[in-house]
Amino acid sequence: MIKDRETCPFLFNATIDSDGSSVQQWFYSAINKGFMITSTQNPKIKLVRQLLTQTKARKKQGAFVLEGIRLLEVAFNSPFTPELLLYTADLDQRGLSLVKEFESGGVNCELTAPNVFSSASDTETPQGILAVYPLISLPIPDEADFLLITDEIRDPGNLGTLMRTALAAGVDGVLLPPGTVDPFSPKVVRAAMGAQFHLPVKSASWSEIKEITRDLTVYLADMDQGLNLWQPDLTEPVAIIIGGEAHGPGIIAREFASKVLHIPMSAKSESINAAAAGAVFLYEIRRQRTLASK
Repeated sequence: MIKDRETCPFLFNATIDSDGSSVQQWFYSAINKGFMITSTQNPKIKLVRQLLTQTKARKKQGAFVLEGIRLLEVAFNSPFTPELLLYTADLDQRGLSLVKEFESGGVNCELTAPNVFSSASDTETPQGILAVYPLISLPIPDEADFLLITDEIRDPGNLGTLMRTALAAGVDGVLLPPGTVDPFSPKVVRAAMGAQFHLPVKSASWSEIKEITRDLTVYLADMDQGLNLWQPDLTEPVAIIIGGEAHGPGIIAREFASKVLHIPMSAKSESINAAAAGAVFLYEIRRQRTLASK
């Protein structure tokens, strides 16, 4: 039984849920079951570690890891269910209430010793909660008329931010050509803030992308070439290619695009990063379409 205030301060400050049940009571019940993962060699801990560090393992197992209270709150309100949830006793009330909700929904939730949890976590200061989810594969809509193509985006933070922005801007789907970072790597997942649960994201060859975008005008975002972003009519069905920050779009992407656009910038500015540029392009498309619909 955990009775120490420092080990689990939440137990000494528990409140009653709106339905009259106590999260504190539920937690004591979980503790009294006597089950806790205490070994770093536990197969579930090894699995989590592999899923967090290896793209190959994620593909083989068909699963990825989501870590942190906020991300799991987003995931809880999605149609998807985790296969496993690990948590520690030092979670605050918000975290433990979330664990209780998952467990009430039939999810296997396992108490884990803090040091063991930290050995598997991808963050420097773990919040004490993570879950293993099946890889999400939402289909690109057949009638899609607004797509984002991320060419050779290798920075996880940039890809995750682009995905988050794409969801907010109303993009129908994101296409990932060869050379783009794994959309289910932990840093991408954190930066995307749950976008994977609502936004179709598909890794595809250029031949597949050609078929998907056959009825769309494909624009390439360039640093200073092509049309000024404010010039073309972007209310038509479009796909926009955003290239990697280091070298920009690759040769195949440049040959694939039918038109080129650039963002007008001050002469004092050399460039902006891929995620920021993507936000500008995507929201100009949204702006034009919003005005056209009025």
